[in-house]
Amino acid sequence: MLPRHLRAACAAAAAAGALLAAGLSGSASARPAAFPAQPTAARTLRTDAAPPALLGALRRDLGLDRRQAERRLANEAEAGATAGRLGAALGTDFAGAWVRGAESATLTVATTDPADVPAIRAHGARAVVVDHSLAELDAAKARVDRAAAHRSTTDAPVWYVDVPTNTLVVEAVRPTAARSLLAAAHVDASLTRTVKSAERPRPLYDLRGGDAYYIGNSSRCSIGFPVTRGTQQGFATAGHCGRAGSTTTGSNRVAQGTFQASVFPGNDMAWVAANGNWTATPYVTGSSVQVAGSTQAPVGSSVCRSGSTTGWHCGTVQQLNTSVTYQEGTVSGVTRTSVCAEPGDSGGSFISGSQAQGVTSGGSGNCTSGGTTYFQPINPILQSYGLTLTTTGTGPEDPEDPSDPGGTWAAGTVYQAGDTVTYGGASYRCLQGHQAQAGWEPPNAPALWQRL
Repeated sequence: MLPRHLRAACAAAAAAGALLAAGLSGSASARPAAFPAQPTAARTLRTDAAPPALLGALRRDLGLDRRQAERRLANEAEAGATAGRLGAALGTDFAGAWVRGAESATLTVATTDPADVPAIRAHGARAVVVDHSLAELDAAKARVDRAAAHRSTTDAPVWYVDVPTNTLVVEAVRPTAARSLLAAAHVDASLTRTVKSAERPRPLYDLRGGDAYYIGNSSRCSIGFPVTRGTQQGFATAGHCGRAGSTTTGSNRVAQGTFQASVFPGNDMAWVAANGNWTATPYVTGSSVQVAGSTQAPVGSSVCRSGSTTGWHCGTVQQLNTSVTYQEGTVSGVTRTSVCAEPGDSGGSFISGSQAQGVTSGGSGNCTSGGTTYFQPINPILQSYGLTLTTTGTGPEDPEDPSDPGGTWAAGTVYQAGDTVTYGGASYRCLQGHQAQAGWEPPNAPALWQRL
């Protein structure tokens, strides 16, 4: 094995060759003609499919004009792909990544080893050296999750790994509650930061996100994203909206379906199987948004929510893998955002560009003074229940060879960053979490897969 400094030098040299593909700097016209052009991440993730309603919400909530909003979505797609490549290359040194700036033009990648800095910069990203790896912070958060399962955390209701500050943050109404929770989890104080907050998040019950639906002809929630399971059509939504066996009616009060499975608290996920009168479509209510996939957006990315109470509202992804305590118990694995929401928005769609992100869980504040909202990511729902997200059809490119190339990659499978597959006799590593679909075969989607 090469010494560390030589490996870093080699990685930097190799990264320079991949810089153009990363899309964060350089020009595609500079690539030698001998190499065929590969689709950019923005093209793969169809950022050009963002509808006027979503772009309008980005302009209003993030203070952007239309061109800035379009460039931001494209930059975030490229940043996610670059962060995925660097995360795979840095291994246990990797300490997270995030975007900043009005157009998300700056990608920052953190590492615990200064020798990684040249390789990070060669990919067009800003490098920072920190004390703790992402794996170390995630492990500390997992210990807090386990400790929270056996104690009340209503006075310390939110905790998450904050990659820009390289700490495990606990938000608490009473700081003593945070200290008690961390002590019970046996987490080193050097890894943590306590933030005093008066917020007490709650599930957004009786909410109508995309389309309204009613549970047992009484309480009201909203469809997150239409899905299929084999030939069965239905939709994903929040678990707190109903239990397995609960029946639903649509916004028109016509019989609609039945909850097949539901988890809350712990997670906040559920799915409803619809009857034959209902058809799953790749749209988000209230606009022409078409869902093209479910690639997870990185920290700092713009994200928008559609809800029947407050319409379209946008903000940014603040932290992934957050734990939040509601009155009913703790929910883990949700994403924390700066998007506002109000009663009537629960269960609805969170989307970044054309990529489904999750379903509205709960939060605090409102859309007058501002708020914080958490969503249950969509990919774990799809994976847990064997569902397929309803999308516009295929990915950005048709497969080059329609015959079966062989391998372990399969459309409909939910892949996480770091997963490996084979396809056409080659091995690939997943760069960003997503549900695979036709047209996103590893050779066609370099934003999602890295050939090994």
